[in-house]
Amino acid sequence: MLAEIRSLNEECGVFGIWGHENASQITYYGLHALQHRGQEGAGIVTTDGETLKPVKGEGLVNEVFTPEKLSKMAGNGAIGHVRYATAGGSGIENVQRCCSIPLPAAWQFPITAIL
Repeated sequence: MLAEIRSLNEECGVFGIWGHENASQITYYGLHALQHRGQEGAGIVTTDGETLKPVKGEGLVNEVFTPEKLSKMAGNGAIGHVRYATAGGSGIENVQRCCSIPLPAAWQFPITAIL
């Protein structure tokens, strides 16, 4: 087997959407579909175009994101991550490193959250 093929692993998963009123819900389903790539933790950052709002936790996607949490995650953009520990060890501090920051009112480019 080629070295490139042997080194391919399914570790972590990222899903994002922009311009949809139910961005957090769609991202939730996207992460659920990617759950096989990471089961240690999950996080979603949503945006309303002005701020980034993170929610993260340890465990499976459906354990981290309850219907109550999802209903409070308003925004038309979201990016999410499921984690498989390859570096940094397990623990909440290593699940989707992100923060909530205000964005300039004149921001005219898509928002990118670095996970």
